[in-house]
Amino acid sequence: MLRKTFAALAASTMLAAPAFAMDSKDIVDTAVEAGSFETLVAAVQAAGLVETLKGDGPFTVFAPTDEAFAALPEGTVEELLKPENADQLTAILTYHVVPGKVMSGDLTDGMEAATVEGSEVTIMTEGGVTVDGANVVTADIETSNGVIHVIDQVILPES
Repeated sequence: MLRKTFAALAASTMLAAPAFAMDSKDIVDTAVEAGSFETLVAAVQAAGLVETLKGDGPFTVFAPTDEAFAALPEGTVEELLKPENADQLTAILTYHVVPGKVMSGDLTDGMEAATVEGSEVTIMTEGGVTVDGANVVTADIETSNGVIHVIDQVILPES
C-alpha cells in the first residue's frame, strides 16, 4: 500500500508537469495524481511524512520516479519500507527536500542547497540540470506549497 501511495505521488507529479496551472494542489496530492510516483508516495506514507509535505512549506522536492526506485538494487525498496528502517527511510526522503521554493531559474552551476535531512545537495546546470548526479527530467511543477522537480535517480545522503 505504501508503495502504491508513493507511486501515486510520483505519478501525479508527472501528469502535472504539462499543466502548470495545477498549483492549487499540494506536493503530495500532485504526486499522487501524476501516477508515476507510486513508490515515492508509499515511502512518504511509510515514513510518516505525508502531513509534513501537505503543510504550508514552501518545499522544493526532487522527486524520483518509479523507474528511479526500480533501478535500486533488488529488495532495497522493500527493506526500506519495513518499520524497523523508518529512520533510514526518513533520512533518504528528507534528503530529497529543500526548504523554500527553488525554481529552475534560481539555480546556478555548482550551487549547494541544504536539505531537510541536514546535508547539502550539489546542483549542476551545464549540459542539463543535475542534483547530486541525478538528471532533472521535468522541472518547475508548481504546487500550492512549493515546487517539484522530477529526477531520474534516487539520491542518497552520505552515511
